[in-house]
Amino acid sequence: MFENLSERLERSFKILKGEGKITEINVAETLKDVRRALLEADVNYNVAKQFTEQIKIKALGQNVLTSVRPGELMVKIVHDELAELMGGKAMDINLSGQPAIILMSGLQGSGKTTMSGKLANLLKTKQSRKPLLVAADVYRPAAIEQLRVLAEQIGVPVFFDLESKDPVGIARRGVAEAMAQGCDTVIVDTAGRLAIDEEMMREIEAIKAAVKPSETLFVVDSMTGQDAVNTAKEFNQRLDFDGVVLTKLDGDTRGGAALSIRSVVDKPIKFVGTGEKMDALDVFHPDRMADRILGMGDIISLVERAQQQYDEREARRLEERIAKDQFDFNDFLAQVQQIKKMGSLKDLASMIPGLSKIMKDNKDVELDDNAFKSVEAIIYSMTPEERKRPSIIDGRRRKRIADGSGTSVQEVNKLINQFTQMRKMMKQLQGFGGKIPKLPKMPKFPGKFGF
Repeated sequence: MFENLSERLERSFKILKGEGKITEINVAETLKDVRRALLEADVNYNVAKQFTEQIKIKALGQNVLTSVRPGELMVKIVHDELAELMGGKAMDINLSGQPAIILMSGLQGSGKTTMSGKLANLLKTKQSRKPLLVAADVYRPAAIEQLRVLAEQIGVPVFFDLESKDPVGIARRGVAEAMAQGCDTVIVDTAGRLAIDEEMMREIEAIKAAVKPSETLFVVDSMTGQDAVNTAKEFNQRLDFDGVVLTKLDGDTRGGAALSIRSVVDKPIKFVGTGEKMDALDVFHPDRMADRILGMGDIISLVERAQQQYDEREARRLEERIAKDQFDFNDFLAQVQQIKKMGSLKDLASMIPGLSKIMKDNKDVELDDNAFKSVEAIIYSMTPEERKRPSIIDGRRRKRIADGSGTSVQEVNKLINQFTQMRKMMKQLQGFGGKIPKLPKMPKFPGKFGF
């Protein structure tokens, strides 16, 4: 996410490196490169132009302190302007009404149905809401089945009518069903089209008029760049939606949509999809995103994700096992799976200040989620007794484990050695009266990932 933009901005700031003060000449040269970086990231031309002009005004109005280099000051100014460009602060959704009604809109393929399920899951798990999903897409039979499967997966009710072709009527009856079941939130998944057309806009306008939602969200695929911004503009003129949901922000997106959409439609980005799992939906924080774009990391979001997965009772059990020198491969596997739940490794790396740059500079190290697979395969190829008592794994057993996991004996040896070292370190921490960290430790992995 934003990797190319981050690299280009970093190179732009180097223009000021070694300069004693900010001048109109070196600022102009830097901002010319910044503007080019934004345009390459598919940021709207007018937005990029206004953005750099605003930075120029602020930069030339600053007196550089002796303790602050010009490049550092420029980074601070760009950071603040980036955050402001994306909205300044996180915005909540409006959940007023009994029940609160959320209308999902957008083009076909933008991820509306999946995002409806993710939003229901977020409201259920983080806000203790009781959502009901309504399948109002009557044109794509797979959409109804998809929503039903997602609802079952996250444990929320869903309303659909396979016999009806009236989305307005379905939305109305869905709200009535929510009231009958005591649900306090209704999420209406509407139909999309491959392109904006009059029939589609009239239909979703009719649904909005019928159910009077407290919140209307526009779901857009961030991979589409400027097309996403143009589509948002068209939808907003007809629907006057309340906020934007960006999907696929974990992919190789250039970032144009995220940086442009607020300025073009004057509506906030409220959520971002960061993966395929149902819990991969984050509240959008403009300041944290600006941190990540400029390579400063996002420790707050990282800690929040870790806390979501953190189980205090499990941590206490783990401490007791370590104290008794009983930490085994079952516990190790549980820690690996806990890390996996936090998101993709690349996404996690971007949240740690400086790590993304280290990864880029070190071409031999790859943050590949597949790195987990060989670790899990090796552990799953062990017998229950071997997982409990790693000391019994001799040369013959290591050969069998390697064959069973599709790895080499060397990889099995490395994993066992790493596990042994980690167990000794944990035991030493206990011996000195230290506490086991609550955040899961990132283990090293075979192959390109470490050792």
